Amino acid sequence: MEDEPKAKYSGIEITAVDTFLVEGNCCFVKIRTNAGISGLGEGSISDNKVGTIAQCIKDMEGHLIGKDPTNIEYLWQGLYRWNRWHVGVLFSTALSAIDIALWDILGKIAGLPIYKLLGGAARDKVRIYTGGSGKSGVQFARSIGCNAIKTGPPVTKVDDNLTLPMPWDLGRAVKQIEEMRLEAGDDFDILIDAHGRLNPAMALEYCKAIEPYRPFWVEEPIQVEGTNDALEWLSDRTSVPLCMGERNFMKWGFQDIIGKRLVSYLNPDVVHCGGISEFKKIAAMAEAQYIQVSPHITYSKVGITAEIHLGMNCPNSVIQEMGSYAAEPLKKSTDWRDELFFGHKFQIENGFVQLPDTPGLGLDLNEDVARAHPYKPQLREELRFEDGSVEDN
Repeated sequence: MEDEPKAKYSGIEITAVDTFLVEGNCCFVKIRTNAGISGLGEGSISDNKVGTIAQCIKDMEGHLIGKDPTNIEYLWQGLYRWNRWHVGVLFSTALSAIDIALWDILGKIAGLPIYKLLGGAARDKVRIYTGGSGKSGVQFARSIGCNAIKTGPPVTKVDDNLTLPMPWDLGRAVKQIEEMRLEAGDDFDILIDAHGRLNPAMALEYCKAIEPYRPFWVEEPIQVEGTNDALEWLSDRTSVPLCMGERNFMKWGFQDIIGKRLVSYLNPDVVHCGGISEFKKIAAMAEAQYIQVSPHITYSKVGITAEIHLGMNCPNSVIQEMGSYAAEPLKKSTDWRDELFFGHKFQIENGFVQLPDTPGLGLDLNEDVARAHPYKPQLREELRFEDGSVEDN
């Protein structure tokens, strides 16, 4: 332990870093210690990259073995700065997984849930929204007590969900939101995710057309690459609240958006943005500009649980995205995923979720089930315009 000041050494050391690649594009990390305490983290990602994430985590193992896991900030800074190439989703996802696992260890050592370690609760419960479209989506959300839903504009052809018509059917996209608003009434929030599939002119046209239906936000209205000039152009021309953040990494990836106040909402993903440590800093930066945060849904119950801990703590966190695979009350059937984790089950009531006061995340991985359902490569569908050119997926 020569690398760490003696006053900071807890006597607990990291002894192993193990990864588990699981069906559904999931990568989990277990950080083990000489005290018999382990921490669970998630580094899941789409598009056949989970093996790369697992290798990134193993590449960092040498910087972790023998270190004190309770020095989370020290280890985060070390992993970030000892690696010469600081940016990119693969590196930030691997670092996020390790960071979540370290917070889990600290909570177990302290006997406290993570949100208590972050400063305690800023609220009693966390509001959630689910996904769906049309009248049936609204009705399902209502049936489970939710008064918020996220949908996406239908940009593909009616009879071909992999081809985008030229020109796109703006009327159909607006009619979808109109019908959902009529079904939902005024006491219901409709969130819209464009997945970066609109160009700036299309996004402006769409935002202006749906203004009367009071969307909660339009997420990723345009592509996220490059500078934020196009986002600034759009933000200056629409009154519809905008949201960005699921494909931004580290505090530096959010700095320009926050500093120029280009959006009303940020939705960082704890599994990609740098983990719990970095999410907390990003949320604080946003709070200073009166921007609210809403954690982006992750691939499993591990990431979502970490985000609910953050939602309990961050004063400017307003709503949490929730998927049926992670929350038992939203599931319509059972499968092996119900046995993948030991620990708490989400309790959803009237559109809110609460966490039990169990130490750390409150979860552990069933390693036998994880091994029984190994990762299977799965490519995303290929979207194309009507002329054959490619589109964001």
